[in-house]
Amino acid sequence: MAMRRVIGSVRHVSAPGTLRAGATRFLGTDLKLKDAAPAKNIKTFKVYRYDPDQDQKPYISTYPINVDECGPMVLDALLKIKNELDSTLSFRRSCREGICGSCAMNIDGSNTLACLTYIDKAAPSAVKIYPLPHMYVIKDLVPDMSNFAEQYASIQPWLQTKTPKEPNQKEFLQTQVDRKKLDGMYECILCACCSTSCPSYWWNADSYLGPAVLMQAYRWIEDSRDEFTSERLEALDDSFKLYRCHTIMNCSKTCPKHLNPGKAIAHIKKKVAESH
Repeated sequence: MAMRRVIGSVRHVSAPGTLRAGATRFLGTDLKLKDAAPAKNIKTFKVYRYDPDQDQKPYISTYPINVDECGPMVLDALLKIKNELDSTLSFRRSCREGICGSCAMNIDGSNTLACLTYIDKAAPSAVKIYPLPHMYVIKDLVPDMSNFAEQYASIQPWLQTKTPKEPNQKEFLQTQVDRKKLDGMYECILCACCSTSCPSYWWNADSYLGPAVLMQAYRWIEDSRDEFTSERLEALDDSFKLYRCHTIMNCSKTCPKHLNPGKAIAHIKKKVAESH
């Protein structure tokens, strides 16, 4: 005996366990099954933690993040961790545009800026985040930049002249050719990624100025408006300040702004040799 049933507003007649030719089965809108919830795209972040106020050694904290609900950059993930998972996590950040250099850290073994580093969603491994290497750590991902700042100040990074200005002179002018010589140096944001990737700086941070500071020193040596070139070269003519550079070139490889500190250091060495 045929069995009659009504699903939705359409009537179908079929024998038990059979389907009449040409007929189709479907569910009406009133009985429509809900779509299954999509699987979460979870990415694991392993973050270095250190709190000087706690009596314990540094450790690694693991945070699972749904990257579908997160921005594309590693800095976005860190902000999500701090805002939603662990408010005690400390790190520096400011511009989010690769301009300020605040969020410099070591991500998956390379010194870089968290705001410019994409989260590799396809990679199965966890993202490992550490502070810049071979620097004292204040807390978590915050390194102590005091020595770096003092070294930068030591090169007197400002325009110095001996000739007084003419009456009504407001600016120190230079030609377009001379201005172009500063390209590749003035863009440095002093994030210290290059210096903290240099083995010579690891071993002699107290006396070797490091790639970032030396490139900024050369930026003023090369500036046609500056009149203290000989004094600047004399101040750098030191076996530790300058010549601890052994052209390992980690600095140029790791620079997140794609600058070439190693080249600038080579130019300083050449100018020092020519000044003797």
